[in-house]
Amino acid sequence: MLEKFNEFFADGTWVDSVVPFLINVLVAIAIYIVGKWIASHIVKLIDKGMELRKMDPVLRGFLTAILGTAFTFVVILIAVEQLGINTTSLLALLGAAGLAVGLALKDSLSNFAAGVMLILFKPFKIGDFVEAGGVSGIVEKIEVFNTIFRSGDNKEIIVPNAQIYGGTITNYSARATRRIDLVIGIGYDDDMKKARDLMLEVLNADERVLQDPAPVVAVNELGDSSVNFVVRPWVASGDYWPTRWALLEAIKNTFDANGVSIPYPQQDVHMHQVEK
Repeated sequence: MLEKFNEFFADGTWVDSVVPFLINVLVAIAIYIVGKWIASHIVKLIDKGMELRKMDPVLRGFLTAILGTAFTFVVILIAVEQLGINTTSLLALLGAAGLAVGLALKDSLSNFAAGVMLILFKPFKIGDFVEAGGVSGIVEKIEVFNTIFRSGDNKEIIVPNAQIYGGTITNYSARATRRIDLVIGIGYDDDMKKARDLMLEVLNADERVLQDPAPVVAVNELGDSSVNFVVRPWVASGDYWPTRWALLEAIKNTFDANGVSIPYPQQDVHMHQVEK
């Protein structure tokens, strides 16, 4: 074995085989370096174009990362091809490995696809108060795999994107105004017109209540123990809860001051003595 090794270097034939290989290695390295440089500049140009189109920063970062990886992979294949390695079998192997990984990570890929859809179609944005994926809260961050909410009591809730996009999304911040729906009951012996006028006075006295659309106060139901009014004022979305709480308190105080009753369920218990 050692003799054959010495003969290989003694007769100079090694030069004919090693030198071309070294040249191919140098060319492959040059292809990789130049290809990476070109790929990085192409990605920067694409990112600049997306920025000019005012595309979402999260989506921009995601797309540039994907494009950068794809271009790098192509450059590596070209460099490997220069070394005389058959890339067809390599691609087949990578394809099989990718399929296996995809099956193993199908839930993650589902969240990933849903995240892309959320970023593209924007059913909500950061800062919106949203009910989705079984939770409600203010959207703090939209990531590729998860969306982060802040609940009303300041808890951080992380929800998988597939759970959000696959269900119903209620965006309470999407519109500039919202309607408050209240049901106020009065006794059957009370004056309905008087009660209605009092509730309208309360609504008109609150500056947060909008006059266009005009607030609605109307009899909606003749209940078992009360005449039920619907009270429906419109307010700015940001004023919804403070106005709702204030109106309930003001209507109760106004009714008390003007002798209008608000019935509550009562139960009469009759006791009979059985003679023995």
